[in-house]
Amino acid sequence: MDIHLDHDAPTPPYEQVRLRIAELAAGGALPAGTKLPPVRALATDLGLAANTVARAYRELELAGLVETRGRHGTVITSRATGTTPQAQKAATAYAETTRALGIPAETALALAKAALGLP
Repeated sequence: MDIHLDHDAPTPPYEQVRLRIAELAAGGALPAGTKLPPVRALATDLGLAANTVARAYRELELAGLVETRGRHGTVITSRATGTTPQAQKAATAYAETTRALGIPAETALALAKAALGLP
């Protein structure tokens, strides 16, 4: 994930993490349903305490931008990306169906693009 901290900034590290994840989701780099790294893994990657990343995730969840699904991790919500929950559910259903059919991800994406009339 493309998060870079400015340790000299007046903005606390948890807020920098929160803002960057929200920005990536709103910009489409993290589509709805994208699983975020576990708190400890992201904290290690960023050189932060796990509680700092946990606070960023809590703040995002309070804002409705992520959803924690227990063992399934924390995922970006449709609200964070500006899409509808129905669109996210449809995309998830398509992914599950193509996976169950044994269709490789690249082929599933090509099929979706063709159905949408994209090159």
